Amino acid sequence: MRVQVLTIFPELFEPFLSTSLVGRAVEKGLLEVRVHDLRSFTEDRHRSVDDEPYGGGGGMVMTAPPWIRAVRTVSGEGRPWRVLLSPQGARLDEAKVRELAARDDLVLLCGRYEGIDERVRLTVVDEEVSIGDYVLSGGELPAMVLIEALSRQVPGVVKLADSVENDSFRAGLLDHPHYTRPPVVEDLAVPEVLTSGDHAAIRRWREREALRATLAKRPDLLAGPEALARLTREQRRVLEEVQRDEK
Repeated sequence: MRVQVLTIFPELFEPFLSTSLVGRAVEKGLLEVRVHDLRSFTEDRHRSVDDEPYGGGGGMVMTAPPWIRAVRTVSGEGRPWRVLLSPQGARLDEAKVRELAARDDLVLLCGRYEGIDERVRLTVVDEEVSIGDYVLSGGELPAMVLIEALSRQVPGVVKLADSVENDSFRAGLLDHPHYTRPPVVEDLAVPEVLTSGDHAAIRRWREREALRATLAKRPDLLAGPEALARLTREQRRVLEEVQRDEK
């Protein structure tokens, strides 16, 4: 997978791209990430990337020419999918991550200030993506969030495939609770089933607890006929039991 990033703060990505799973994926060549300084695509001696907004108002707006020039240059002869990180975009979720990962070649635009000239979106952006309904100072942190999520979809990045398959939201549910040593913490013991060695019982416990966690923390994921249709017959039966237990 190849990801290219356009930003006026390329230095923000240096520690991120050399740390943990993402860093190892880049080092092994499983994930290619190139970060480009938007100012390299300006044509004035001050390397300006912003100007006052037409119509007045506070703040500055990022000008269109450097962005358009940058996107077209880094795209080369190929046709990468161009994503603008924006609070106005589609909400990033597991399905969106898998959709973007399947494209395999992305350009991420990280805006700043009051935003980017609308003509950038109209000419060189394929879609906008948001990590939540709040505003940050720029698109760099959302881009890192997206890259981290994408990296988990690349074969070989996460050593144990089960870790990805059992991630929260992968099957439309939250993940089950996890425990490790010591066996007792603050008088709270590890559930006996997890130390029983009975793998079938452990699987059933994890499935039940995933449903219980989803019902308690994110009931919206289980609301409506479409959500229930994604569950297996056994999961629907267990969900009914969990709901009765909670009453």
